Amino acid sequence: MNKFICMALGLMATGLAVAKLPPLSEEAAAKAAEAKAKTAWASKLDAYKLCLSQDKVVARYRQEKSTSAQPADATPACSDPGPYVAASAVAAGPAAAPDAAATAKK
Repeated sequence: MNKFICMALGLMATGLAVAKLPPLSEEAAAKAAEAKAKTAWASKLDAYKLCLSQDKVVARYRQEKSTSAQPADATPACSDPGPYVAASAVAAGPAAAPDAAATAKK
């Protein structure tokens, strides 16, 4: 019973401490968004590499077990996620073009 009470008090104190933290600055929020985007891209890249290795294993298996009647299965092709592009570079690209056009007209 004492362990439960101590644990409950500790959780409440942690909740109060977290509630008093100031909001993230714009710079910190941008870094967090960049890290999230990079992690998502890395996950897609890992899935692509796994797909390629699975296709290679299946091709080798079918070559070794070559029979006259192989089932034709329709598997989707592996999709390459492409190179990583920073979100800040993507956001800055289109925003910079209208500004340059607006200053050229003046």
